[in-house]
Amino acid sequence: MKLNFGRALTLAVALMASSALLYSQDVATDTGKAAKDTGHATKVAAKDTAKATDKAADKTAKGTNDVAHDTAHGVKKAGKAVGHGVKTGATKTADAVK
Repeated sequence: MKLNFGRALTLAVALMASSALLYSQDVATDTGKAAKDTGHATKVAAKDTAKATDKAADKTAKGTNDVAHDTAHGVKKAGKAVGHGVKTGATKTADAVK
């Protein structure tokens, strides 16, 4: 009878060991899948971030160009007005000197 109990115990230990081995293999597979999914999500997020950054840079450059154009136009108009004022003043001065 003692011999039968020993066999049952041995069988139970072997069964538990094999189930632990199967469980650890399943965990390793799940971990590998999770790592792949995380890597893919990171890659997609990096692409989206790069695209958004590129768009923002383009809009910033366009805005800067527009501001520079408007500023140059204002300076040109102011320069013409000052030039006209100087010309008018010089003409009046020349008339007054005559």
